[in-house]
Amino acid sequence: MENMDLLYIIKMFIIGIVQGFTEPIPISSSGHVMIVSEILHIGEQGFTFAILTNTASLLAILYVYRHDIARLTVHSLSYIRTREKAYQSDFRFVLLLIIATIPAGVLGVILKDYIADVANLFMIGLMLLITGMALWLIRNMNGKKDEQDITIKDAIIVGFGQAVALFPGISRSGSTIISAVAVGMNRETALRFSFMLYIPVSVGGLILGVTDFLEEPNKSELILPYGVAFFSTLFMTFFSLKWFINIMKKGKLIYFVYYCFTVGSILVLTQLV
Repeated sequence: MENMDLLYIIKMFIIGIVQGFTEPIPISSSGHVMIVSEILHIGEQGFTFAILTNTASLLAILYVYRHDIARLTVHSLSYIRTREKAYQSDFRFVLLLIIATIPAGVLGVILKDYIADVANLFMIGLMLLITGMALWLIRNMNGKKDEQDITIKDAIIVGFGQAVALFPGISRSGSTIISAVAVGMNRETALRFSFMLYIPVSVGGLILGVTDFLEEPNKSELILPYGVAFFSTLFMTFFSLKWFINIMKKGKLIYFVYYCFTVGSILVLTQLV
């Protein structure tokens, strides 16, 4: 990388803030990172950068849900050892998360090159409009299903919702929460299932991205700007997720409907003229 300077580091800080703020909320982090990258004239950062910032978001999500993760882990292992019914519901929840992970994993491998080809500002705008319409449809819904009521069919549907989010402009959290609420989960369960589902997909991406990072020719020059992006993403994801949890409790998804319609319309119109 040439001309490494303070301006570039500031731009990486901004990208990290955008990634961190938009990752937990239903407005597409990948789409907004692409939009801001265009505005800042820094171009696409590549797979290594995406894996790095996604890992930062993962760590923040792991921290927020650390108690749930610890409970699910301990109870699932206990059920495997003892087969006690007291631990069965948590073990079943983990199995449903694994099932829901499969669609995005399979389609991600199949559609990887195609998705890269269609990633542009017009597509992002169009996908934001679709996200806004979907959020509008479920904005007042609050089902009765909690963790023990989720079926295999529900998990598969939410899994395909996550797979749809492979397209830039479709929010991962948005598509999974929309799918979860649509199949009858209450908001708290939908939110928990959505972000628990983020964990295996993100870990899988991290494992696949290790080789790319090791083969990165400019690792030493990227340590500072990418480090700034990593930590800005980490802290912003934490605060954004806590804020979004509060928004979900209040049932105020309409805010994101207006935002998706506004930004989506602007992007589509500006790319058509």
